[in-house]
Amino acid sequence: MERLAAHCRACTLYQRATQTVFGEGPPGAPIMLVGEQPGDREDLLGRPFVGPAGKLLDKALAEAGITRDETYVTNAVKHFKWAARGKRRIHEKPNGRERQACYPWLEAEMELVSPTVLVCLGTTAAQSLLGSSFRLTQHRGELLQGRSNVKLMATIHPSALLRIGDRSERHEAYREFVCDLKRAASYARRH
Repeated sequence: MERLAAHCRACTLYQRATQTVFGEGPPGAPIMLVGEQPGDREDLLGRPFVGPAGKLLDKALAEAGITRDETYVTNAVKHFKWAARGKRRIHEKPNGRERQACYPWLEAEMELVSPTVLVCLGTTAAQSLLGSSFRLTQHRGELLQGRSNVKLMATIHPSALLRIGDRSERHEAYREFVCDLKRAASYARRH
């Protein structure tokens, strides 16, 4: 599957990305985490969640009592969409067409992993799985029924935590994020 995805030309994102970044983790993982797209570090290294947001995710998972070994981590979009700002490559949000082009890869990963609960990290991931009308502000932390008969929960993306300037607001948002992960883990352990 990864070899096939490496040659995907369903949208134009492959033209500027270094490589396709597929998910990692064990088949049969009870928890599957789906982010938006690879970031700069992920694009360069070819692995999901290895940049600053990934480090914060690892910390939050540990606090929630979840090991990275019992999760499968991936992104809704498999290529890094970016714009140049000086020498830096700055993240740009994937559009609906790009999300749709990558959906078959995400669906194949869901079938391979067959998780008990799927956690959407951010609006883009949630909209990829729940439709473009999904609003994170209205349904954050709720267990919802997904397309493939899997329970889904949406929460914020760890990169959003990194962008919160006020220290006390960032601390509170992080605490809520860990609570969302604990809720997903609790559901996975019960089912």
